[in-house]
Amino acid sequence: MEALDPPKESTIGELIKVQLKKQSLSMRKLSNLSGMDTATISRIVNGKQEPKLIHLKLFSEYLDLSLDRLIEASGYTVNPVKETGYSHIHQSLGVLLELFGDSSVSDIKTTTGRIEQELAKYELYAQTEEGHGLICREFEAKLAQVNGVGPLIDQLKEMYTLYCAKSASETDQAILGSALLYFILSADIIPDYMFPIGYVDDAMAVHLVLDRLSQRGFPHKL
Repeated sequence: MEALDPPKESTIGELIKVQLKKQSLSMRKLSNLSGMDTATISRIVNGKQEPKLIHLKLFSEYLDLSLDRLIEASGYTVNPVKETGYSHIHQSLGVLLELFGDSSVSDIKTTTGRIEQELAKYELYAQTEEGHGLICREFEAKLAQVNGVGPLIDQLKEMYTLYCAKSASETDQAILGSALLYFILSADIIPDYMFPIGYVDDAMAVHLVLDRLSQRGFPHKL
């Protein structure tokens, strides 16, 4: 029934309760499936404990709910405003870091600077035969390893297609290659195991590259 679909303004507890009912799951069964303690689930559902990002990730995986919606239901606003440049990515990263409770990468400007340094290094590497060969050999394997979907993966696939087509200038191709190498080599400023935060820096790297290509008048739409 449509009535079982919780409204967008639902609290995290209401959202979980409705989804448990839809899937005929008890909190104990969800605990067995996800490995999350039953008492923790109960406290989150009843508003006695704020969920951490790892809890929301597990709810998303086992209750078929989008992570963005779970984050919003927890009282966080992932994309409160639309902004130009990459400040909105900074904002999203800040929210996720706060939710995860991590302080090691909380200086977002510093994090962005480090990503830009990595991209500059990979841009040079992409112009070498070794770097080009690595992109052509390893990109598909990395995609299979990640096994992900969404705008980030779609953009990376488009970048890879354009890179392999060699229709761009040498400079633009090297810039495209820098984002692909960042993704392939996992030289992550934020480790991938901090899911999904671990892929935010990949998204930032892609955005930085797209922004740079746009400023250069790159003729292809990504």
